[in-house]
Amino acid sequence: MLGLGCLNLSRFSHFPSPPSLPPSSSDLLKVASRRFALSVTKTQQSPVTKTQSSSTAIIELDCPASVKKQLAKVFEVSLRKTVPDEPDVVPLIDACAAKSGVKFADYQCNNAMGLFAKIKGKQTGFRGPQAVGQAIVNNLQPSEMIESCSVAGPGFVNIVLSKKWIAQRLERLLINGIDKWAPRLPVKVVMVDFSSPNIAKEMHVGHLRSTIIGDAIARMFEFSCVETLIRRNHLGDWGTQFGMLIAHLFDTYPNPEDVNDTAIGDLQAFYRASKVRFDNEPEFKLRAQQSVVRLQSGEEKYRKAWQQICDISKAEFEKVYQRLGVRLEAMGESFFNDLIPPTLEKLDKLGLIEESEGARVIFVEGVNIPIIAVKRDGGYNYFSSDLASLWYRLNVEKVEWNIYVTDVGQWQHFDMLFKAFRRAGWLPKDENEFPKCTHIGFGLVLGEDGKRFRSRSGETVRLVDLLDEAKRRCKAALLERDAVKDWTEEEIEKTSEAVGYGAVKYADLKINRLTNYTFDFDQMLNDKVFEESLANLLPNVLCEYLYSLTEIFTKKFYSNCQVVGSPEETSRLLLCETTLVVMRQCFYLLGIEPVYRL
Repeated sequence: MLGLGCLNLSRFSHFPSPPSLPPSSSDLLKVASRRFALSVTKTQQSPVTKTQSSSTAIIELDCPASVKKQLAKVFEVSLRKTVPDEPDVVPLIDACAAKSGVKFADYQCNNAMGLFAKIKGKQTGFRGPQAVGQAIVNNLQPSEMIESCSVAGPGFVNIVLSKKWIAQRLERLLINGIDKWAPRLPVKVVMVDFSSPNIAKEMHVGHLRSTIIGDAIARMFEFSCVETLIRRNHLGDWGTQFGMLIAHLFDTYPNPEDVNDTAIGDLQAFYRASKVRFDNEPEFKLRAQQSVVRLQSGEEKYRKAWQQICDISKAEFEKVYQRLGVRLEAMGESFFNDLIPPTLEKLDKLGLIEESEGARVIFVEGVNIPIIAVKRDGGYNYFSSDLASLWYRLNVEKVEWNIYVTDVGQWQHFDMLFKAFRRAGWLPKDENEFPKCTHIGFGLVLGEDGKRFRSRSGETVRLVDLLDEAKRRCKAALLERDAVKDWTEEEIEKTSEAVGYGAVKYADLKINRLTNYTFDFDQMLNDKVFEESLANLLPNVLCEYLYSLTEIFTKKFYSNCQVVGSPEETSRLLLCETTLVVMRQCFYLLGIEPVYRL
């Protein structure tokens, strides 16, 4: 992502450095940075090459840090010269992988075999893919990026990047900042809809993935400098369940002034108690149903009770978000309730709504079942609310890219929602044109038995309990280390939180979001992962990059190249700083707070 993944850091261990350095080593890195910045401003810098944005299956990006795109631009010219009669040849550039621990090049151009298959028999003079590969190399224009090229196997063009060019790129990163390397998006307003717990119910492990993955995706958009990023928490704060909650609240606290989070205590237990009464007490059930009607009609007493319940829930949610370092802007289903009738009226005028078995429905292409916009009894449902909320986002908030982060089980729901909007002409027919909507699905969190992760009593694991356990285990592991004996209690607490919560996040984000994953504290917090925890919308790619960079720096550079006291001290300190800048940014994008000592 940031253009450093292919680097063998030991290649830069012999850059010349000034002969003299100050005797004190405590500020060597700062001194090296200042000296480096001075030396760069005194020399003429080669201009940064503008790269052409290319279309992908997800979005068109302009990424100044993309080595692949810059190489593609160089090879595009060569390919046109090599096969002038083959239009629209797209350069196939990939990073080279090490084989048996040996890496023969940084990148590869893999067009030769495919091209030869297309031109074979057309009297081009090429006798095989290797000849095509060699012609590609011969037709390359001089480039400051490339140190050398060679042809291997059936026409693979191995590319070795210029050390001088890479050094210049790292210079620019240190001088201009890593933000200049961020990809640029052709949109101004993006919304990421994630977490979305239900009022009066505690957040559980099922909310973990949506919250962590959604936050990582939001951070990536922030890094890409979109003008407006909306972190939307679409709370479940409306529905028939509030009737029984309000009725139970009035019975339990006849004086409204007595209602607060301390009095109610466990809101989840309060919800269960009201549900038991609703299922077993006919008189209470009737009052609960009447309470829903009075709430939805806007009666002040019932609105106030509803607001009290919502406020208590939101305060509890916010405690979890603060522990996870997640920022969200809440806008619940209730906000869109008054927008449902006019939205459905618009769809009706467009001829999308029809009667079916007493309900009002919308049929969409490729799906046998319809969207139920209005139930048989005249009530609304999730589809009704989502139709209104998406209309609001597109027309009032002017969101150009709507991203919904939920489990894969809701894929069909959102697929039908988006198709309905395309049928209405409210979204482009082409799914990759803007404004657009994307559902980011993720797999389930499983226990060791392969079933949904639950507590020993069979109940869903509360998210606060999971975070408490992660912190407890990390604190126990820390206290076993001799290095922490002189730490303050505050240092131990903060480090336990940072590593514990970071381990929970990393264990989730390193897995491809589309797959289920087994939650295992012992695996998550073992020594290896304990240290590990310190763009296609797949955060696991960023995790893999961060781990790879850490491994390359530690095993290939730090273990083999002396830094302080070496003739190359300045350049090596700067390389350490560059790596630090990139790693710190990766940790931030993943929402993991780095720890600087253990």
